Amino acid sequence: MIYLDYQATTPLAPEAREAMLPWLSPEGSANPHSPHAPGRAAKAAVELAREQVGALLPAGGQIYFTSGATEAANWALRGTGARRISVAATEHAAVLDTALWMGANGADVTVLPVDGGGIVDTGSLPKGTDLIAVMLVNNEIGTIQPVDTVAALAPDALIFCDAVQGYGRVAIPEGADLVAISAHKIHGPKGIGALWVRDGVTIEPLLHGGGQEGGLRSGTLSPALCAGFGAAAAVAASCLEADQAHVERLWEAARSLLGADWTVNGSIDARYPGNLNIRREGLDAARLISELRDIAFSAGSACASGSGRPSHVLKAIGLSTAEARSSIRIGFGRYTTETELPDALDRIAAAADAQGRVAA
Repeated sequence: MIYLDYQATTPLAPEAREAMLPWLSPEGSANPHSPHAPGRAAKAAVELAREQVGALLPAGGQIYFTSGATEAANWALRGTGARRISVAATEHAAVLDTALWMGANGADVTVLPVDGGGIVDTGSLPKGTDLIAVMLVNNEIGTIQPVDTVAALAPDALIFCDAVQGYGRVAIPEGADLVAISAHKIHGPKGIGALWVRDGVTIEPLLHGGGQEGGLRSGTLSPALCAGFGAAAAVAASCLEADQAHVERLWEAARSLLGADWTVNGSIDARYPGNLNIRREGLDAARLISELRDIAFSAGSACASGSGRPSHVLKAIGLSTAEARSSIRIGFGRYTTETELPDALDRIAAAADAQGRVAA
């Protein structure tokens, strides 16, 4: 199997797995919120992970562990009490759907348009906005948003940044006030994420109960998941330059292999290069994925898979329904070899050619 779906999830790093194992044994099963010695040991593992995760985030904020980025996004939007909200049209469904739910419950919500490359139209920012949601790296097309520019243009608004696809890969914007991240997008375990909140920003709990995370997020933390997240973050920090160089080489190799029949979706320049979203006229993307069962790639967001609807991101950048449905997303990273990607692209192109011949 050639795995090329890094935007959906990344392979678990060996270091993350090793960090988790002690906390999956009977000896490491204590509740990290208990006062006895095993509980304090588990708590120490959680706090070490918090430091490791925080090393890739701006200074001057607090990290609250969550069940994932979906919870973090919901918490950021709903917990601030914002009533005038602006969200980019290409935001992840966890952000868009939350904002639209808030709109149905009394909030004033503006969906900001984007250009053909997927970059938000900063001229469309309404005055008086309480909170602006603009993601760092788009999960479908890889476009990097000018988050700091948005923050500078709206100094009185809180800036929420979904940094799930950018955390551990590119710098987190200094202008963000709230940042959502997820472990399984940086070779950590599924089931854990975090919300970073800038010091001085007030946020109300989304979940009520024991108030384990500084009184703001209730629920027993998993030392195993926290340790895996922390280890993955530590590896990402130490391998940042090497990972970036590797992904750049893969991107350049992929671009050189694409024929004139393929068009890249999204910005070429303002882009995370580990995301290759491409389309070909007349391609049946769903059929292509089914035919190439030993290559893992996608037709867009895994969260929207099976909905039957064309990608809202591709529609937002101006693609027709037919163009959106003829697009595929190829994601690669640390563990993708420099032979796997060319081999996969050759086979994808050959299968697309075969579709074209049948259609003709």
